[in-house]
Amino acid sequence: MSSYSKRELAGILRTLDFGSSVAEQDTLLENARVETSVFTDLLNDKVDLVPGTKGSGKSALYRIFVDFLPEHLLNLQKVVIAHGVQRHSDDVFHVYNNEFEKMDENEFVNFWCVYLISLAKEHFIKNSLYANFLKDCPDEIKAFNHACQQARIPDFEKDKSLKDVLGWVLAVIRSWKPKVIYRPPDNTGEIEVNLFGEVDNSTESKNGETGPVLAQYAQSVKDRLEAILKKAGLSLWLMVDRLDEIFPRRSKLETLALRGLLRTLRIFESKEIRVKVFLRDDILEQIVSDGKGFTALTHITARQADTLRWSEEQILTMIVRRINANQILSEYLNIDAEKLEASREYQKEIFYKVFPEAVYSGEKQSSALRWMYTHTSDGRGVVTPRDVIDLLTKAKQKQQDEYSSDSSGASDFIIGPVAIRYGLEELSKRKRTTFLEAEFPHLWGYIKKFVGGGTQYNESDIQKLFGKKSDKVVEDLVSIGVLREEGRRGQKAFKIPFLYRAGLDLRQGRA
Repeated sequence: MSSYSKRELAGILRTLDFGSSVAEQDTLLENARVETSVFTDLLNDKVDLVPGTKGSGKSALYRIFVDFLPEHLLNLQKVVIAHGVQRHSDDVFHVYNNEFEKMDENEFVNFWCVYLISLAKEHFIKNSLYANFLKDCPDEIKAFNHACQQARIPDFEKDKSLKDVLGWVLAVIRSWKPKVIYRPPDNTGEIEVNLFGEVDNSTESKNGETGPVLAQYAQSVKDRLEAILKKAGLSLWLMVDRLDEIFPRRSKLETLALRGLLRTLRIFESKEIRVKVFLRDDILEQIVSDGKGFTALTHITARQADTLRWSEEQILTMIVRRINANQILSEYLNIDAEKLEASREYQKEIFYKVFPEAVYSGEKQSSALRWMYTHTSDGRGVVTPRDVIDLLTKAKQKQQDEYSSDSSGASDFIIGPVAIRYGLEELSKRKRTTFLEAEFPHLWGYIKKFVGGGTQYNESDIQKLFGKKSDKVVEDLVSIGVLREEGRRGQKAFKIPFLYRAGLDLRQGRA
């Protein structure tokens, strides 16, 4: 076991940064990234729909592709990246919330069609970076622009902001609904008259299903865009993220809008054009199981990635890469970067140069790595990089304060067990406010009943808490990871995972 000077550690910890749990603010994302199977499948164009729980790394994956890989993809795979909705807490969409409130599902298909076409125009057709690729495509571009005009999609000479793009997308949608209200003189009621009699927002197909008529024009635009791509020898990926921040959570508006987006994937399905959507798994489940059914869902999910999940080994890799990213600490520990990438055992060796062997003393205690993994796991067994980074950041801050206040003597670890336990407590409190209360206000009234209680519940306990609604409430709480079901001998039993215990002020044992 190594022994470190507390005075030296106080200075090193002031420079140590485990990165940010928010992908847009994570300065270590490129150098310390972990390439999961989902990353590989996305890179090889095997998937279009990427689901994952909050904090699982969807936005990090998105940012890697739109910020760090475009040049690589263009040079080696002839792929152009066009993207929309990236900034964290970007409120541009909220500016037009009143407009969205008036739209139905078909109109949202129209909206997404025009929006994706706008991304293609702004990020590809009009982007000077691709001028050399497009120099032999004047006729194809002219046909594309003509198809856009037929769909009433205007062309702007100057680059437009996301806000401007959304404004004219909604203007296009409105232009396809030029209706007035006519009141007959005999006061027999009102008649809604379409000024363009042949144009309506939806049209009936041969099988009786209705669909957005603008999508038919979008199909023509897509065909012209395909012709450009074929001529230039390119493919185009339209990437969309942050969908959980655009519309009010768990609202009818969110469901209509995102159902419309999934339907739009079918329209843009092509060898040359891919729409890559990064979506919360709970939102995906919500919008496809709202009782309305979903035509061709199987076709859409055929190119769906596995839900983003992180193994203990991947979490280890993420942690040690972030340790190594700090030059001062890396030199202090004399880390061999090549060996770190090649050897799992060496990764563990470096991990335990920073952290203690265990968080609690005792023969049967799990290792510190296993403890971190199991204690940041929710009721579904999901561990996210965001939660681990938050725990480590709080632990580092706690340890830094302790070394700064008492820098005499030596320490057997850089970040110790007390600091790690503190990190979990602070993470748990944050999960209560930013996840349980903020994301699930419709369930918080039920979750609040656990506050100050125990960590274990049987069926009788649950029925006392929730009464006749207990089955549905438990189903919902298990689905979001607040409860873990643990059946024994035919009897259902439930536990609240470590992740939420401090935040809910729980005591160990039965309720």
